[in-house]
Amino acid sequence: MTFFRHLKLEEGQHALILGARGTGKSTLLRERFSNQPVFWIDLLLPKTEDRYARNPERLKNEFVALPSETKIIVIDEIQKVPSLLDVVHSLIETPGHDRLFILTGSSARKLRAGSANLLAGRALAYTFFPLTSFELGSQFILKEALQYGTLPKIWNLISASAKRKTLETYALTYLNEEIRAEQAVRLLDPFRKFLEVAAQSNGRIVNFSSIARDVDVDEKTVRSYYQILEDTLIGFFLEPFHNSIRKQVGKAPKFFFFDTGVVRALSRTLTLDLLPSTNSWGDAFEHFIITEMTRLIGYSGNQFRLHFIRTYEDQEIDVVVMRPGKPLLLIEIKSTETIRRDHLKHLLTLRSDFSVPTEELCLSCDETAQMIEGVLCLPWQQGLRKFFGGPDLTLISPEDPV
Repeated sequence: MTFFRHLKLEEGQHALILGARGTGKSTLLRERFSNQPVFWIDLLLPKTEDRYARNPERLKNEFVALPSETKIIVIDEIQKVPSLLDVVHSLIETPGHDRLFILTGSSARKLRAGSANLLAGRALAYTFFPLTSFELGSQFILKEALQYGTLPKIWNLISASAKRKTLETYALTYLNEEIRAEQAVRLLDPFRKFLEVAAQSNGRIVNFSSIARDVDVDEKTVRSYYQILEDTLIGFFLEPFHNSIRKQVGKAPKFFFFDTGVVRALSRTLTLDLLPSTNSWGDAFEHFIITEMTRLIGYSGNQFRLHFIRTYEDQEIDVVVMRPGKPLLLIEIKSTETIRRDHLKHLLTLRSDFSVPTEELCLSCDETAQMIEGVLCLPWQQGLRKFFGGPDLTLISPEDPV
């Protein structure tokens, strides 16, 4: 199945596309350049990786020998041989050619050390994500997305058992290829245990010391483990918002994995059925909506920043969106199909404690829009489109064919 993807590459510009394994970077490029000759270097192939690792300068010789009609050079998973970045940078700076380099990567860890010059304006950086609900269009099913996530491969499978096995394999691939290959951790067993504990804590405020005790490592190591998850694009922190609010609020972050299916694989809960009106369903729905926001922000380039609020009295606002030139957007996420005033009690209570203008929004599974005491309550897809879609997304209908 071919999916519509939001990401659009700027014509005539070198590009670096960063995204976790399995998000569809290679597929996107093969479709994008299907009618053009492409020199493709797939560094996931062991022989190819070894060839360039032994002699990165080989790329210069191949570059000179390319047919004149070959204008596109794709290097897939560039972090496998980061020394190629220096060669690419040199070739980009070489005058007299009109070839474009398109690089993909699933880890920023090694790239940070070797790509400073390349990323300083020589190549446009993009972030790529699993499928959004809008990209899935009429194929989208909420329960499937909550249970198995939205990696493209999952949506090309039919049976639940095939989806579970694929996600379990994905988790093992992440451990064996991304972590072991990069030598990011000294011992793999504590990290494997950490992954399960971190996945079970997904979406909650991170207690580094408690997790350290559970994993039997020190707190510094736990923080380095979370850094690895960020570097390999497997998750992200949601930082607390503490400016412009008069109440005392906590300062510890939350952590979210990048995909609802992957976090269930890592937490070993794939065999548990998610049922509406349960806490597990509500947690998965909130996780899904926050990842949708993150993806749409990444594609639209609107510079929004997401935070949350938890006061010392345990009052919480699920998402606080900082929007340049606009009021703060305070968002409540509810999986219920019938929104009532009592669902909004924290939002209604806390909004008066901000010293800056705010706008209030509730996203839920309720099918109709309401205005409840100044809080705009929208069906979740309608709300995402209105506040996070950007100019391109407004042209996309959830009912459009894929």
